[in-house]
Formats: sequence, C-alpha cells, structure tokens
Amino acid sequence: MTPATAAAPARDCELKIECSNCNLLELCLPIGFSTPELERLDSLVGTRRTVRQSGRLFRSGDPFVSVFAVRTGFFKTSATSGGGRHQVTGFQMAGELLGLDGISTGQHSCDAVALEDSQVCVIPYARLELLSREFADLQRQFHRILSREIVREHGVMLLLGSMRAEERLAAFLLNLSQRLRARGFSGSSLILRMTREEIGSYLGLKVETVSRAFSKLNDEGVLEVRQRQVRVLDELALRRLLDGA
Repeated sequence: MTPATAAAPARDCELKIECSNCNLLELCLPIGFSTPELERLDSLVGTRRTVRQSGRLFRSGDPFVSVFAVRTGFFKTSATSGGGRHQVTGFQMAGELLGLDGISTGQHSCDAVALEDSQVCVIPYARLELLSREFADLQRQFHRILSREIVREHGVMLLLGSMRAEERLAAFLLNLSQRLRARGFSGSSLILRMTREEIGSYLGLKVETVSRAFSKLNDEGVLEVRQRQVRVLDELALRRLLDGA
C-alpha cells in the first residue's frame, strides 16, 4: 500500500439506502422490527462512507455528529492516555456501531481506524434522537446497544485484571469466533485483521507474550497458527481455559 492510499480520506456517497432490505438486518440497529416499522427507519441513514485500509473514520477530539454502522470491513478503536500511551480499546466488524464514545461530551474520545477497506452507514445522531422520540422500539433497541457496550467494557476489565495470557487470548478468540458465526462465517477458521501488537494492546499484553501464547496453544493442539490465519482445533479446550480463570 502506498502512503497516499493509507492517508486517503473517508468518502461519503449519496445512495438509496434502505434498512428494511439490508443483509445485516438481524445484527444492526433495527433488529426485530416489523416491516412497516423498518420502512420508517429507511430515512435514518442518508449516506454511506468508504474508508480505505489504515484510513480514519474519525479522530479523538473530532466533533460528535453521527454514529456509524459498519456495513463491510473491520475497524479498531484506540485512545491515547495523558502520558502518551497508545491503547487499543476495541475491534468492530459488520453489523456493529462506532462512534458511541462521543455521546456524553459532544466529541470523540478515540480514533477509529479501518483495518481493511471498509464501508459504514452514517447515522446522524440528531435524526436518531428525533426518530427515537417518535418510535419507542428504536429507543429501546438503542439502549440495548449502549448496555451491550457497557457489558463489553466490564468484560475487558475482567480480562485485564485477573486472567493469565493464555486465558486472555482464549477469551479474545472465543468472542471473535462467536461474532463471526453470528454473521454466517466460520467460527473455527479465523483470518485475523489485526496484528499481534494490536491484540496485545487490547489485551494488556506485550507483543512477545501474545506470540508465546499463540505458540503454546499451537503446540498443545488447541490452535493451528499460520501468521494471521488461525484454526480453532479444540474449542472445548479454549473454554476450559476460561472456566479455569
């Protein structure tokens, strides 16, 4: 990839976008709504935005205007501490929302970077609030999503506070596998979009520790690891690691 490609800005495109006909219907915001309700939601998304690999969807400090539903691709979010330490805070895939961090303060508190060429649906927050007041089911669903994010944050705190390296990696891989299965993909043959360093940052581990954990699980026959291609050979063993934790 050339530097010019990596630095390419995100691009908006005006399209006829219909939540009611989206193939991510069961994963994104309008889950479980009736057809008439879904048709009312078609006005929620006005544009789609393309973000090239290594491009930023938004940066820390940017004004909060919209939330973003990932349509295709893969993102990471990261924050920088007061001491300048860089920390990966999450990985997002198709059917998940980005930008929720900006609701409380009116500006984003993290960077969102595409790990591959990606596309998002842009949901203006003011429009989302307006429809939520008219549409109680939409408000309830959005609250469920916010609650899910809180639960995810608690899960990460548990990872960082009480688990050994292999246990943290097992939890990470099982979570990734579960999310991929929900999208109709294989939960046992994984292609990791993130680097070992990014996984380590997310799990609170040094990159060398992540590599050793992968090697240990590979040698024990739990995983088959070939660079970013990972096959889960013994999912039960991964789950036993978490039970032990």
